[in-house]
Amino acid sequence: MDKQEISLLKSKFDELAHVDESTGIEFWYARELQAAFSYSQWRRFNEVIEKAKLSCNVSGNIVSNHFADVGKMVDLGSGATREIADVKLTRYACYLIAQNGDPRKEEIAFAQSYFAQQTRKQELIEEHMKNLQRLENRDSLNFINPAPSAPEDKRHEFNKNHFDLFVKFYNLKSNPDYCYKYELGKHISYSYSEKALNLIFEEIKKDPEHIIQSLKNNIKK
Repeated sequence: MDKQEISLLKSKFDELAHVDESTGIEFWYARELQAAFSYSQWRRFNEVIEKAKLSCNVSGNIVSNHFADVGKMVDLGSGATREIADVKLTRYACYLIAQNGDPRKEEIAFAQSYFAQQTRKQELIEEHMKNLQRLENRDSLNFINPAPSAPEDKRHEFNKNHFDLFVKFYNLKSNPDYCYKYELGKHISYSYSEKALNLIFEEIKKDPEHIIQSLKNNIKK
């Protein structure tokens, strides 16, 4: 594949991208990608989509966050129309489709590279979720106690409610250094970076006895 072919393919995928007006998130329609992926039959391309959904599920992701079934009206001529099935795809979904496509097709090989950028972000998301679990499991996060020697009934382990307090107080969701938001349709998910986890952990260490109550008081103001 020469530079001109690569440029043409990139332009084609760029042109097929849509942007959700309410969220600003880019997406693609499977019916439009079918030809770009060099599949002449929807049935064959849909088989690849189903394999991609399986890969998405196996990797621990919510399939509906990346593959949203939608209907599309097509013109049959003479003013007649018919609704056909289509799929609204995130960049990650497109990458999975490319990964499960026919590797002999040059378009597929290019698509794997084209859609890989967001896929790396998805891998980071998965890692960040694992980091959050590790954060929750840290012994030092049995923090709401008057002293390290406090009896067990006076200790309260770090939980999601505590985490949400930090998210709200530090407005983590609005800072791309701390949070990544990805969505498709009505499905919205957030993942937090290692930097966000470190911020929370360091703030806890400063005042383990009072940190949660302090957050609650400040949020109420």
